[in-house]
Amino acid sequence: MAARFRRILLKLSGESLMGEQEFGISPDALRAFAEGVKDAVDLGIQVGVVFGGGNIFRGVQAASKGIDKVSGDHMGMLATVINCIAFQNALESLGVPTRLQSAIRMDQVAEGFIRRRAIRHLEKGRVVLFGAGTGNPYFTTDTAAVLRAVEIEAEIVIKGTRVDGVYDKDPEKHTDAVRFDRLTYREVLDKNLRVMDMTAITMAQENHKPIYVFDMNVPGNLKRLLLGEPVATIVSE
Repeated sequence: MAARFRRILLKLSGESLMGEQEFGISPDALRAFAEGVKDAVDLGIQVGVVFGGGNIFRGVQAASKGIDKVSGDHMGMLATVINCIAFQNALESLGVPTRLQSAIRMDQVAEGFIRRRAIRHLEKGRVVLFGAGTGNPYFTTDTAAVLRAVEIEAEIVIKGTRVDGVYDKDPEKHTDAVRFDRLTYREVLDKNLRVMDMTAITMAQENHKPIYVFDMNVPGNLKRLLLGEPVATIVSE
């Protein structure tokens, strides 16, 4: 079977890297996700990746404990770069070429984000990891993911979660939660489904970027999604 897409943007939360741990990075989770991305690369798909930083530091929690919001967000951005470096290492151990670009300058660690250079890396078959969010406080990594998807002209945004799609309420807490196969951007906002934050959803809508929400923890699931199997909730027009 042929893959349905040429270029994708994958968004993974920092918490997804914790595995069974309470914080930090699980080597097992890191390798499992890297193998999923390798599956996509082997299909000939160009892949960009954005990570959250919640496994290391969350600016929202910091703000509630007295740390200035802007400082907390900058600390969270640095946490995303740590996750990107770890994931870069995991991918390259599998033979997948990568580049790390950061929205905050740190020349000894990563390239600065340059749109045309990122696209060129993708065209050469490299997985491009986008660190430090948008480089600005008050913007989430969900918004950064949609922004980068628009900039690199990805066809879709894929959000990896711990459940197999979008539900009307938390399926981990409610046994009667109902799963959606498809949603419009407006339904996500009206129902307050928290697929992504309002800014990210609005940006996706304005730029016609469908969002696929699926369970990244199931081995081979990303490949199944890319081959067209119905393993995700699709948010689109």
